[in-house]
Amino acid sequence: MTRIQNKILLYFLAFVVLFNVVSYSIYLSSSQIVSEYHGSFERFLLFNEITQQSTQIYEKINAYVVEKDQVFIDEYEDIKKRLQKNNESLAEDAMTGINKEELEKYQRMIKNLIFESDVTIAAVRFGNLDQYTTHAKEVRNISSYILESTLQLLNLELADYQMFYQEMEERRHAFKWFTINLFSSTLLFAILVAVWFSRGLTRPLRSLSKAAKEISEGNFDGPPIKVKTNDEVKVLSDSFQHMRENIKQLIDEIKEKSELDQLLKELELKHLQNQINPHFLFNTLNTISRTAYLEDATVTSRLIQSVSTLLRSSLGDINKTVTLRAETNVVKEYFYIQQTRFAERISFETHIDESCLDVKIPSLTLQPLVENSFIHGVEKLEEGGVISLSIYHKHDEVIIEVGDNGIGMDEQRKQQILSKAQTHLHEEHSGHSTGIGLRNVIKRLELVYKKPGILEIHSEKNKGTTIKIKLPNTIEV
Repeated sequence: MTRIQNKILLYFLAFVVLFNVVSYSIYLSSSQIVSEYHGSFERFLLFNEITQQSTQIYEKINAYVVEKDQVFIDEYEDIKKRLQKNNESLAEDAMTGINKEELEKYQRMIKNLIFESDVTIAAVRFGNLDQYTTHAKEVRNISSYILESTLQLLNLELADYQMFYQEMEERRHAFKWFTINLFSSTLLFAILVAVWFSRGLTRPLRSLSKAAKEISEGNFDGPPIKVKTNDEVKVLSDSFQHMRENIKQLIDEIKEKSELDQLLKELELKHLQNQINPHFLFNTLNTISRTAYLEDATVTSRLIQSVSTLLRSSLGDINKTVTLRAETNVVKEYFYIQQTRFAERISFETHIDESCLDVKIPSLTLQPLVENSFIHGVEKLEEGGVISLSIYHKHDEVIIEVGDNGIGMDEQRKQQILSKAQTHLHEEHSGHSTGIGLRNVIKRLELVYKKPGILEIHSEKNKGTTIKIKLPNTIEV
């Protein structure tokens, strides 16, 4: 993860390095210009000093001839040493504007001046006036030549300096535009970096702020927050997204639990108020009475046993889960009661895979479905009514099918039953024996297994109805 602090330090370091590189480049350029200017100025001073020294040598010789004072000889020697040193400096200095031959000629003139001056001093000391006159004249002439040559060399140096000055002006002009362009580019680059960095920081923060506002308004289905930078803001956005999903999941679970609790409370109240519909109880008892009158007591005992089993199931704890074996036993007792009541008008069929019967299921699930098929499917038929119960394995699921050949229903009615809007218990598809409707069974299955569409209805008008439940192939719920 790249920290924001590291990004800021990196940008700052980049600007510092860029500034130092530019500053060092400017320093090198300025140093070169100053060095060239200083060298040219030093050469001007050197030529001027050589000219003065050549004139002073001639003057000191004349002063010694007139005064015969050793002081002038000492001053002459000092000037001569400095002139020799300056002559050596000419050879060491690189003069781009002066021809090498002309410079060597100039140096030979200085050496000749020194030589003739020494000869003149020697002639004076030995009193040789002829030699003195000849060599003194030569010293004066050489000194004049040196002055003229110095002026020529200075003209050449000035011409070179003029070119240098023009070049320096061009550099100064180019440097001015370079500085302007550099400042503009640096400013533009700094603005772009600042905008890019601030947008990379504020854009996800604005998204987080918007998402937080949506959450405060109860909207947990907003789009995910996308952050491309790998820094603290991404960690914050990922944590926020995870928190939003967890809150949404928690609220959904609370809603489901609340719906399930409300459903069970209403169901318990329904059981307390009316465990067995009086109409059903009257019909059942009437059937028992007729059977006791027409047949032996064995059949009556069997019928009473079936009613007792059904009553025991409906009065039990509806919050518990039971095995499919227990549920199918209740359905078989219900079959027996209705078979006894309606005789040959209705027949019941079962196709049950015994290996599926240990699977757990919410209590009072199958009997309400069978009763629904009886009441709304085949009860009105005069003959030939069939209700079937099938339980079998398919892939990794246990399939339960409750079918009938009754009057069926149209697509609109089927969707109305499956619609989640119909959540109340006092519905058209409530059973006589338990008061539990089809929608109640659907809702409980969806809440328990957390799987919408766990119950399917296949039906056509006047072609019967089949209710299919797909359970996970597991013993525990």
